[in-house]
Amino acid sequence: MGCCGSAERTRREWRPLEDRSCTDLPWFLLFTVFCVGMGCICSYTIVTGGAARLVFGYDSYGNTCGQRNEPIEGVRLSGLDHRDRQYVFFLDPCNIDIVQRKIKSLALCVSLCPGEEMKTYEDLKTFAMLNGSELCSYELAGHKYPGLPERFDKCPKLPVPPSKALPVFNRCTPVDVSCYAKFAEAVVTFVSDNSVLHRLIAGVMASKEIIIGLCLLALGLSMILMVIIRYISAVLVWILTAMVVLGSLAGTSVLWWLYIDHRLFSNTTAPRVAKETSEEAELDLDKRQALLVYAASATVFTVILLLLMLFMRKRVALTIALFHVAGKVFIHLPLLTLQPFCTFLALLVFWIYWVLVLLFLGTTGNPQQSEETGLTEFRLTGTLQYLTWYHAVGLVWISEFILACQQMTVAGAVVTYYFTRDKNRLPLTPILSSVLRLLRYHLGTVAKGSFIITLVKVPRLVLMYLHNQLKGKNAYAATAINSTSFCTSARDAFVILVENALRVAAINAVGDFVLFLGKVLIVTSTAFAGVLLLNYQRDFAEWLLPLFIVCLFSFLVAHCFLSIFEIVVDVLFLCFAIDTKYNDGTPGKEFYMDKALMEFVESSRRLERVVERGRSRVKEAVVSEGAEMKPMAPGTSSA
Repeated sequence: MGCCGSAERTRREWRPLEDRSCTDLPWFLLFTVFCVGMGCICSYTIVTGGAARLVFGYDSYGNTCGQRNEPIEGVRLSGLDHRDRQYVFFLDPCNIDIVQRKIKSLALCVSLCPGEEMKTYEDLKTFAMLNGSELCSYELAGHKYPGLPERFDKCPKLPVPPSKALPVFNRCTPVDVSCYAKFAEAVVTFVSDNSVLHRLIAGVMASKEIIIGLCLLALGLSMILMVIIRYISAVLVWILTAMVVLGSLAGTSVLWWLYIDHRLFSNTTAPRVAKETSEEAELDLDKRQALLVYAASATVFTVILLLLMLFMRKRVALTIALFHVAGKVFIHLPLLTLQPFCTFLALLVFWIYWVLVLLFLGTTGNPQQSEETGLTEFRLTGTLQYLTWYHAVGLVWISEFILACQQMTVAGAVVTYYFTRDKNRLPLTPILSSVLRLLRYHLGTVAKGSFIITLVKVPRLVLMYLHNQLKGKNAYAATAINSTSFCTSARDAFVILVENALRVAAINAVGDFVLFLGKVLIVTSTAFAGVLLLNYQRDFAEWLLPLFIVCLFSFLVAHCFLSIFEIVVDVLFLCFAIDTKYNDGTPGKEFYMDKALMEFVESSRRLERVVERGRSRVKEAVVSEGAEMKPMAPGTSSA
């Protein structure tokens, strides 16, 4: 048996673009059942009132605001009719428990939030009489507020700040953000007073047009960079390779220079050093030995690097050819550039849903009174508490499923491009064809692969290697070619990659480095433009946060675009490796590859023929020399 129960096959005959069948169907059914379970959790929170308590709010006695409530056994003041009290009001809204992420204040349902500051209990009485909204606990009469002894514990903390109701969640929230100064200081540790936080927020609001413009600039730079890599990939890769080699040589030279300089300095000051303490002499010797170790290590690293560059120069040329062909793929399949947007939109919608259900779960369960504060909280108990863990697993699995759908879609489109000999006869909508092929045949494979990645992510430190193998695009590319199950495809792709280990190492090293530098280039260019545009705001604090937001967004955009480029390169290499393994260019076994890759193959063959002829000549020379030196047979003589 193969991995995960797939059938073991001694040899795989790759058959791209042939008739295919559904793969990993049981896993698709399992994923469907799991998604139904996720939906049941959402339905449970709605049926049991958790969603309503989150949206409409509830008081500290377990009553949901804006509706008639049922009494809760053992909880006083529960079961009240709050149909005319639609807003949640906190007696001390600034009393926030940062560790538990809860407001420790008593909460009440009121009919109106106080819009003006109230400094005395007379103001509370007047507000209750005029608006019918009592801001003290339910058992206290509004007209008696000023003289009640319970007013210090069951009425709002004075002065009561002006507040407004949130648009959706119906909570009375203080208008002045300084109410949360203590909270802000705990979260933003560098803030000593709330004036800095105010200036940061004001800087973002004042620069919102510039921020949007810079984000669009990052988007444009990412698209331009993909075009640049396609046309100047050869120059770019060789320049970066030369920079790495020269940097290594320069670093090694500097270390040796420091060691020699330190040793010469020690020799010239030997008489003075002799008078120093033994501890200082030992420190000086340790420093010299450390420099020697660093210099020697750098030398070994540089020699290994030069040897790798020497032996892998052909593989670097393959990386250049793959980058060149990847650029052509985007020209023939321009809709590939929309994949990051579609994936991000799908992830965003799911994440919003996931967060809402998580918040629903936070207000779902059995009512419990806190022994410390006496306030009523709703908590999941018993087996119901595992709903949160189920929901957490769903976050990883479904997110990975969405990302895997993107990888499978891109892989299917690239496979169609590669294995179509006449590029002018490509399908009109290869991306749509790939999506339909995914939905028709391979959702089970995507579900299985994303589930295995989910399992691997949990013990990530232990199974990092397996995670990297399975997370790659190669298994999905193999499925797109052969219509095989996930584990079979992963094994077949792994065999192909092992047979081309040096090429894989070169592509990963050079290609990833080029794409990483591309991300750095986009971020630094956007940041530089941001500094120029925000320079008129002389206060550093005012444009620090906008610049940080822009840099973060530009990195995410660059990563999304270049990750698509990376997927295309990886799939192209797998197709290239399969093509060269099963085809040799002879009639009946013509190559599928692009002209740039064909030139690479031809140059490699010419080089191999030259080397082979050189070996043959050396062998002939050795044989002829041995024949000349062979002694004559006994009994023969020269004439």
